[in-house]
Amino acid sequence: MHGPLPPLHHHINPVRMFLAHSCLYAMVLVVITNVTAVEKTCDLIGDKGQESHKESSLLTKLEPLFNQSFETESTNEGEHYIYKFRVCREVSGDMAGLVQINKLNQTRVLGRINETHLTNGSKWILLIYKGGDAYNNHCGNENRKAFVMIICNRKTLKSRLTMVSEEREKLKDCSYIFEFESSLACSPEDLEVASHLSVGSILIITFASLLAVYIIGGFLYQRLLVGAKGMEQFPHCAFWQDLGNLVADGCDFVCRSKPRNVPAAYRGVGDDQLGEESEERDDHLLPM
Repeated sequence: MHGPLPPLHHHINPVRMFLAHSCLYAMVLVVITNVTAVEKTCDLIGDKGQESHKESSLLTKLEPLFNQSFETESTNEGEHYIYKFRVCREVSGDMAGLVQINKLNQTRVLGRINETHLTNGSKWILLIYKGGDAYNNHCGNENRKAFVMIICNRKTLKSRLTMVSEEREKLKDCSYIFEFESSLACSPEDLEVASHLSVGSILIITFASLLAVYIIGGFLYQRLLVGAKGMEQFPHCAFWQDLGNLVADGCDFVCRSKPRNVPAAYRGVGDDQLGEESEERDDHLLPM
């Protein structure tokens, strides 16, 4: 008979228990952090659920760009700047969606995502960030704002960001203007045309590809294997010459305006075509 089993807690390693509790605590902390640390996004004008339907639709359309980052450089009045931009995401905290960094590594916020406006046309979307840092000695010390023009380009999700201009000589309503290209700014009709080729286009592309393969392959065969020179390097040169002659003869037969052998038209002989009467007489032939 075996003796009674010892209590279960005598077999539990305290170190293992501590590690298990630590891992469980870390997992719970990660889950809570992921739930609470939701990345901030664009805030449109209007209370939650009462924003413009058009702007909300454009915001949804731009979602593929939310995880993209843009950066460009520009020189203005001898000053070199670096611009960093994100679509509906913070660049450097403080709700900054577009910032300017000078050579001293000083950062100015040109626009914030909590003051976002959106509008569009048939081939463009305009993203406006307002609420940037205030001007010091320009534009009536108003807050900076930035206009980002997104132009239709069916071939790319995003192109390089370009700094177009800065308007700060006015008394108010100064702004920074940027642009880049994206397929998201294209209308559905443009995307459909780009993604579908007609039957005729497919046939033309196929025929052109086969013709190119025939000419290049035949040329290499005639030159490298047969050793042909000059016009003989063209594949089936004699056949195409005969075909050209036949086509030319057919065009000549069908399109010529009058037959080749035209009988001379009858023309009457007039008095003006007769030669002058010879002054020579035959009186000497008469009998004396």
